[in-house]
Parts: sequence; C-alpha cells; structure tokens
Amino acid sequence: MRTKSLKKNKINVVTLGCSKNVYDSEVLMGQLKASGKDVTHEAANNEANIVVINTCGFINNAKEESVNTILDYVDRKEQGLVDKIFVTGCLSERYKPDLEAEIPDVDQYFGTTDLPLLLKALGADYKHELLGERLTTTPKNYAYLKISEGCDRPCSFCAIPLMRGKHASQSIEKLVKEAENLAKDGVKELILIAQDLTYYGLDLYKKRNLAELLENLVKVEGIEWIRLHYAFPTGFPMDVLELMKREPKICNYIDIPLQHIADNVLKSMRRGTTYAKTTQLLKDFRAAVPGITIRTTLIVGYPGETEEDFEILKNWVQEMRFERLGCFTYSHEENTHAYLLEDDVPADVKQNRANEIMDIQAQISWDLNQEKIGKTFRCIIDRKEGNNFVARTEFDSPDVDNEVLIDASKHYLKVGEFAMIEIYDATEFDLYGTPVSK
Repeated sequence: MRTKSLKKNKINVVTLGCSKNVYDSEVLMGQLKASGKDVTHEAANNEANIVVINTCGFINNAKEESVNTILDYVDRKEQGLVDKIFVTGCLSERYKPDLEAEIPDVDQYFGTTDLPLLLKALGADYKHELLGERLTTTPKNYAYLKISEGCDRPCSFCAIPLMRGKHASQSIEKLVKEAENLAKDGVKELILIAQDLTYYGLDLYKKRNLAELLENLVKVEGIEWIRLHYAFPTGFPMDVLELMKREPKICNYIDIPLQHIADNVLKSMRRGTTYAKTTQLLKDFRAAVPGITIRTTLIVGYPGETEEDFEILKNWVQEMRFERLGCFTYSHEENTHAYLLEDDVPADVKQNRANEIMDIQAQISWDLNQEKIGKTFRCIIDRKEGNNFVARTEFDSPDVDNEVLIDASKHYLKVGEFAMIEIYDATEFDLYGTPVSK
C-alpha cells in the first residue's frame, strides 16, 4: 500500500487539444497562482504531485490521446509518483459518466464550465477580480485572446456545441483590458480565437461586431500584430476586410475552415453555403485585401462523399491556390447529426484522399514560397532552436504555418522582437533568411 508523499503540493497542468484549451489552462493557472498555489505547465516527470489534465474530445485521435494521457498518469499514481489526478476539458464534459465508470482512479472529473468547482477541489478560490488575467504558456511575444465561447452553428459533423455550449461573446471592455494586461507582459501579437469569430457580438450587441472589437484592440499600446483565427464563411462581416486593409496592426491573414466544396456534401454538412457562394467569397477576400493569406481546413471521407465529389474538391483546391491548407479525415462522432448517416467511406480511402489533397497543397505551397525569394519581410522572432533563430512573417501563425529559419551561428537576433528578414531560399513549408538593416 502506497503512502501519500510528504513533499509540498505542486500542481502540473497538462494541456491537450486546441488553442482554446491552451487559453483555458492559462486562466486556471492564473487563478491557482493568485491563491498562492505552486503551479507549472507540462512539467517534467515527477516534478509535481498533483496533475490537472485539460482534455480534448473533438475527434477520435484527440480522444485517444486524452484517454492515453489519463491512463499514463493513473499508472504513475499507482507507482506513488503522483498523489492526485483531476481531469477537465472537452472529453470530460462529453463523456463524464463513462470516464468515471471506466477510469475510477481519477480523483475527480470536471466539465468545460466547472472552473470554480475545479479550483475548490484544488484548494483555491475563484477570484472574479482576476478577469482576463492568466499565466501564459506561449512564447512571450504572442498570446491567444478568446473572444467568445461555444457555437450556435448546426454543422452536422461537429461535436463542439455538445462540449462548449451555445455561443457567448466576451465584452469589448473585458477583451481590451485583457489585451492591455498581455501587452504589459511583453506580448506583441494577439491571436483572436473562438469557435466562430464572425458570430462575435450577436448575443451582446445584437449585431456582428468583430470590426468594432478590432477598432478597440488596435489602440492597445504594445500590440503590433492582431491575427484572426476560425472564421465561418456564412454571413462573414465584410467590414472586417476594409479594416484589415487600412489598419497595419491587423495581419493580412484569415483562418476560415471551409470543410468541403461539393454542393451535395456542403448541404449534408449543413454549412449553409454553396460552391458558388464560397468561391465568390474568397474572390471578394482577395479583391478587398490584395496579398491576403487565406488558411483553410478540409474534411475528406464524409458520409456519402463520392469519387466525383472528391474530384470537385481536388480541382477546386488547385484552382483556389490557398496559401495555407490542412486536411483531415472524417471522424464519425456520436450525438452529431452526421452520426445518423452511414460512415461509408473506408478508412484507407479517406486517408488516400487526404494524402492527395496535401500533395496538391505541397506543390502550391512550394510555388508560392519560391515567389518570396529575394523579398524582405518584417518577422517576429519566436525562439532559438538548435543552430537557428525561428521567426514568422505576418502571413504565418504559430505551430501551423511556415517558419523562417535564420542561421544563429552567423547572426544574432533578439527573441520576442521584430526584424527585417530577406528570404534567400525556400522549401514547401520553410523559408530561409538573413537579417537586413531597416
């Protein structure tokens, strides 16, 4: 029989899944620190005796990773390396009764809106006055700013409303205050995230209000880049593009997951748009903001997707020449509308289709990157890694897009600062550059 360790309690927060989970972990850690708790993020083995696992429950791969992480810590608990395990986040919200039955060695499970209860279990108090304050886990120069929670969209394949609830915007005042706090800590780039940015403000202000929020955020001293992630194509507020064009702080970049383009697939997905409308929207984007970088994600292998549907998608990807693109295989999620359909595309066909799309995109990306050779870009230096400084242009988001590599044996750059970098070589997904004087 193991005995409880005598060392002082230290809480390790482990984050799985998307940037929204990163944000939630940072809020949790800020609250814990304010209560005088010793807290760390993704610590080395055995460094902390209490573990909080912030899980993802979006698709099968993410669920497997979350369950495996929980089981790994349960194993450590049995070995006496960990005293307590708490599980929170999307997987816990969606499958709490199942998890409690299947993995009872976890001390307690919490949903996505149970922060005060989780804090109480950790011996901390929820402090309302800390609104907007958090312990950031990203490099010091950028941070995520979650402008709303939940989603009201009816997409057939998506389980997010089951885990995150209905759309709820944060007020402009709260978000500006949060941005000011981040700027004081040295953050220069805000990455705006939500399940759907374009819905922002409908609940609070009775109108799509993303442009007004941006007008206020660009006034925050110290913030130099503002990046938009996760916009929805239907009902996109075009005044945002006008603002993007005239306001240098707003990156000429938008992440707009489009999922598919064949009309019958879009209809079954309940996306509320068509091939023609989506194609026109993208043309409008490029006309409104010349040089804009558009990132999208696609799903292949959706129930009923035929070879003809896939050919339409492939040809469209070649025609649209997205600057950034990711492709996922369809995951059959219980309690979603699409779960009523037969998951009839074999797994190997799904994977082959995803590979084909990414092969097409690799060539497009290579072509577009070759055009950058000889040009100079203002870049943010994210980190030093091995023999290189790793930087990004305004057209690249952290972790998912191109990186600019600068030889650290020849040049010295300050991490967290901006520099002008001339590109001298490029591959599909990396650029190579040298600093030039401004």
